[in-house]
Amino acid sequence: MNRRTQTGWKQRLKQYLNHYRRESYISPGSDIPKDDRLKTSLSENMINLRQQFSNSSDLLNREIQICGLKVQLLACEGMVSLQSFSELLAEPLNSLEGKMNSPTELLSWFREQAVLALDQKEVYTYSQLFQFLTSGFAVVLAEGLDIGICFGLQGFNFRSISEPSAEVNVRGSREGFVEPVRINMTMIRRRIKSPKLKFEMMTAGSQSRTDICLVYMTDRVSEDFVNQTRLRLQQLPMDIVLESSYLQPFLEKKPYSFFSGIGTTERPDTLCAKVAEGRIAVLVDGTPFALILPYLFHENFQTVDDYTHRPVYAAFARLLKYLSFYMTILLPGLYAAIAVHHLELLPHALLRRVMAAEASTPFPLMFEALIIQLIYELMREAGLRLPRPVGHAIGIVGALVIGDAAVSAGLIGSPMVLIVALTAITSFVVPSLYDSVTVLKFLFILAGGFFGLFGVTLGMSALLLNLCSVSVGGVPATAPATPFNPYSLRDMFMRAGWRFLGKNIFHIEDVPGSQMGDKRLHGQEDSGKEETGKDDSNKN
Repeated sequence: MNRRTQTGWKQRLKQYLNHYRRESYISPGSDIPKDDRLKTSLSENMINLRQQFSNSSDLLNREIQICGLKVQLLACEGMVSLQSFSELLAEPLNSLEGKMNSPTELLSWFREQAVLALDQKEVYTYSQLFQFLTSGFAVVLAEGLDIGICFGLQGFNFRSISEPSAEVNVRGSREGFVEPVRINMTMIRRRIKSPKLKFEMMTAGSQSRTDICLVYMTDRVSEDFVNQTRLRLQQLPMDIVLESSYLQPFLEKKPYSFFSGIGTTERPDTLCAKVAEGRIAVLVDGTPFALILPYLFHENFQTVDDYTHRPVYAAFARLLKYLSFYMTILLPGLYAAIAVHHLELLPHALLRRVMAAEASTPFPLMFEALIIQLIYELMREAGLRLPRPVGHAIGIVGALVIGDAAVSAGLIGSPMVLIVALTAITSFVVPSLYDSVTVLKFLFILAGGFFGLFGVTLGMSALLLNLCSVSVGGVPATAPATPFNPYSLRDMFMRAGWRFLGKNIFHIEDVPGSQMGDKRLHGQEDSGKEETGKDDSNKN
């Protein structure tokens, strides 16, 4: 096939795919005209509102007369507290009889005299009106006014604050984030009472209009990094945003890597500690999982308990987590590589047992490893999705099928059962990396089964290169291990005591290899940085 024929084939395929995409998919867009302003006619506003709201049954409205003026009270059902609505809005409006003579006077009363709600806004377009209505605000529209007055009287139900399920700790706070974004903001503000802490609200999703919040400290974060993150969120090409994971691929440089430069947390104290280091947190309404960026790879092996226990035990726990991570991804592949290609590396006693176990099984060892790992993942997924009262049955079935019946029937060798059991236990030691290690252990089984130790070594080299390529905001995910800085290891594999850690303020843009600009939002340095100097801050 010559080059011209190959080019023509590619063009035809591209045209076909573009045609199929146009026929099957619709670009995200909003059904609400952003520049469509409210009218002075109350009836016209209500007609347009009902039409654009598709006459939805959850839109509640009540028309009343105030001093001879027609006024519409609007709210979404279940989003507004009825008690607050009656006491703070309905009763003061009913007491205005005979005091207002024109719509202008009514607007002036709302602006200058009335304190009906602490969170009071004015809207001028239908897009703004829909945003506040669907966020739990009560809205007042009056005849002769092209302005809507919104009152924050939210009263929707939500899950109470409880202990986070994914990040369990022995000591420290038991509070975890919940779904409403403003409740999460209060938990952060309670812990950092500095005026430098800033919450920046915006919306994502042209249809869902989901509230998201950027959290950062203005005197510690890089201005360029904040602008870059804000721009990416504003240009998000999605119509529905229901979880923080929807935003993650658009915020990282290499979304298809095995590892991510963006972390997640359910804990307010963890988020506050990261924000104090000059990072940005992203809260999304509707999910308790907050994003932290940038996020270093070694921070996956850190927990809150590392900073509440003594440094010696914290160092031991971290080394145990590193060992568990490498055992999870390498142990099945190494076993397959040695048992298939490098039998001379096994001791004679162990070699006889392995050969006796594999001689009674009908499948090759690599295929056997893949089958049993796949069965384990199937049981885990079934136990995860089943209701809790019957989820324990999966563990019983798994123990019977894999631990006894499969070995007795001669389908699986007993050494392979031990390998899978060790891999399963170690995979849960670092839960934040479970998705990555699940895929990697299958790849290393294939590499070890086909190419032996050479394949495992080559795969490990490719994995390290892939990890070194990950960066967010110019901060490499492998810092401070590469580029290496001995001073930064005080809180990596080991953990120094608080007397030593508290001497200098840690800034994320000061880690070795960082290309993040050090220009702060307020153009000023921290007092700690002024005391220690630029040379000491680079050590962080």
